[in-house]
Amino acid sequence: MMATSRTRVLFVCMGNICRSPLAEGVFLHKINQRGIADRFLVDSCGTGGWHAGERPDHRVLDLAKQRGIRLPSRARQIRDDDFTNFDHLLCMDEDNLALLIQQGGSNSKIRLLLDFDPQTQVREVPDPYYGGEDGFEEIYHLIDSATEALLVELMQGRK
Repeated sequence: MMATSRTRVLFVCMGNICRSPLAEGVFLHKINQRGIADRFLVDSCGTGGWHAGERPDHRVLDLAKQRGIRLPSRARQIRDDDFTNFDHLLCMDEDNLALLIQQGGSNSKIRLLLDFDPQTQVREVPDPYYGGEDGFEEIYHLIDSATEALLVELMQGRK
């Protein structure tokens, strides 16, 4: 792989205000800490567009801030060009994965984020939106572990 090419990663959930912006922020935090941010293009989106333009949910913003993680994006809905502009479309759950495949996405690019984490016993990052604070803590731990495993795998593939 040429030094100028970047691995393009898109995190996907339903509304793009809880899970996927947190995954984007955690992954960005990890690559910034390692000094390898220039090797990646990272974004997040939702399969639905009803939150387009909004900042992440205040509970996710608070959780990230407590850990020194920035959540830079605003909610947006997936676009047709995302399927060609990104190398990896990483979904938080089976429903969103199925929607991307229905929209014509390549099975080789679309995966569940938690599939990268051999330590987890679950396949989906649950949607914490209608629950309490403990749900946000749960998704943080799932996302933190899975994005670490993802980063390790992506870096091994670049050698």
